[in-house]
Amino acid sequence: MRRGIHSIHHRLFLLFLFCMSGLLLIVSLLYYNRTTSQVHQKISDLSTKNVSQTVGLFDLLYKGYDSLSKTLSNNFDLVRVLSETTDEPAIQYINERSITNIIGAVFYSRDDLIGIHVLTNKGNIYNYGNYFNIVDPDYQSQDWYQQLMQSSGRLMLLGVFPHSLIDQNESRPVFAFGRQIYNLDEHKPIGVVLYETDPQAILSALDNLKLSEHSQVYLISQDDRVIFSTDTSGNPAPKLSGLADSQDVAVRQDKQNLTVASRLPLSEWYVASVTPNRDLNVEMVQMQRYLLIVISILIIVSALIASMVSRTISQPIIRLIREMKQVEIGNFRGEVNVTSYMEINILVASFNRMVHRIEELIERVKLSSVSEKNAELQALQSQVNPHFLYNTLDMIYWMLDEKEEDDLGEVVLSLSHMFRYSSHWEAEAKVTLREELEQIQHYLNIIKMRLEGRLQVEVQIEERLLEIRLPKMTLQPVIENAVKYGLEALDRPGLLIVYTREQERTFEIIIQDNGKGMEPSTLERLSRSLNGQQEAESGTKGGIGLINLHRRLKNMFGADGGLHIQSIPGLGTTVIIRLPQPEEGGTSS
Repeated sequence: MRRGIHSIHHRLFLLFLFCMSGLLLIVSLLYYNRTTSQVHQKISDLSTKNVSQTVGLFDLLYKGYDSLSKTLSNNFDLVRVLSETTDEPAIQYINERSITNIIGAVFYSRDDLIGIHVLTNKGNIYNYGNYFNIVDPDYQSQDWYQQLMQSSGRLMLLGVFPHSLIDQNESRPVFAFGRQIYNLDEHKPIGVVLYETDPQAILSALDNLKLSEHSQVYLISQDDRVIFSTDTSGNPAPKLSGLADSQDVAVRQDKQNLTVASRLPLSEWYVASVTPNRDLNVEMVQMQRYLLIVISILIIVSALIASMVSRTISQPIIRLIREMKQVEIGNFRGEVNVTSYMEINILVASFNRMVHRIEELIERVKLSSVSEKNAELQALQSQVNPHFLYNTLDMIYWMLDEKEEDDLGEVVLSLSHMFRYSSHWEAEAKVTLREELEQIQHYLNIIKMRLEGRLQVEVQIEERLLEIRLPKMTLQPVIENAVKYGLEALDRPGLLIVYTREQERTFEIIIQDNGKGMEPSTLERLSRSLNGQQEAESGTKGGIGLINLHRRLKNMFGADGGLHIQSIPGLGTTVIIRLPQPEEGGTSS
């Protein structure tokens, strides 16, 4: 019984049972309380912010409409012409044209105007907007006209309407406002001006009040008259007449709706947003669903963990056997990591130490073998002393000089310089172009002597470019291939030209000869070898040296570096050595 209590199976089962249950309960309570508090605070802040923004927008719109309405009511020319009385048709025509021009100038000053209508007390009507307007003959009996007549010169916002108030031929929705026009000389009203604008600005401002897709927005007058509403269901509008003037934003919530309202500045209107409580509780419902899903998942996970714990006895042994099979096939990099009974842990630890020890012994054997090979190579290399060869070549040169064998002396001296240059080698060593050309000159001295004057060499490189840095032994393989496979077998004088070219940040060295050239098939095989598509074939003359040089340039300069070969049979071969230069390094790298 005691062994069962202390077994890994029972201990892990009890641990997971109590931990998961307690943790789940604590996290669920904390999360629910925190989310509820955040949702309530967010709704309150969002409501206040939306109403404040909408009130600010309406304040700007009101001031704009007030300024627009004053452009006509305070226009002395318009007031003077409207006040004049004449029976002369010509003067009447001139006055009508003047009034139309004044109204038209105001109309075109804004893009949102749909129509401007000046209605005088004498019955004269002046319209601007719709060219085919039809004036409502009963406009004087309409409520909006009575409101304008009673406005005492103040700006009167009439509201949003599905069509024009006076133009029966205008079917577009409009936002209407206006004011009386006064004759300031006689201090009496002479008419009213009615403005009809695009209601999109008002609708956009009201749409900002919506807290959800089911929110309804109302524009209500001081006497609880609905100016505009997005509610098409016919539900009664909220009563806002009791809203205190000193209260910026009023928030009221009952069992069904949340109502947020505020009074608009400079007017007697209120804006209100009514949102159903079911929309406000969407996040709470989603959170409850989320908790249920999490609880369900945790229950499933707990069941899986309990099932896995029951197999912890056999799993360590299975993993140990699997790793032993890897060791049998020579894989010593693996390691078994398990936590189980004491006996199994000791067995696994011993196995891991044994595998690591075997791996160390194998590495020691490899290092010992490599050291022996390096020792043999150094022994072979030490048999040839470069300084001995330098001294021997110098001695031969002076002996030839004493015998006045100048030509042979020059050959030996050039050979000595070539050997000195090529024997001092470092990985990725770089030299100047001047040093490469000096090395090549020694090589060409020997070749010219051997070809008995049948080779002419031209080097066309500016002095300022001789300090360009490039990998050591870059020109030697190219020129050697040009001489050996292109120029040496000619029965006519050979020409070898070396010149440079600059293209953007790429420096190019061009080596051109008039030798035998290459057949298209040979050139194609060599190009494929340079591009890494195949290894150099034995039949590709000079291919190995050029491929090695091409790879060195690719490794040092990247994808833009390397060799590019052009050849025409019987005419010669051109090899372009591309050396990309760094962006901020000038001509040095």
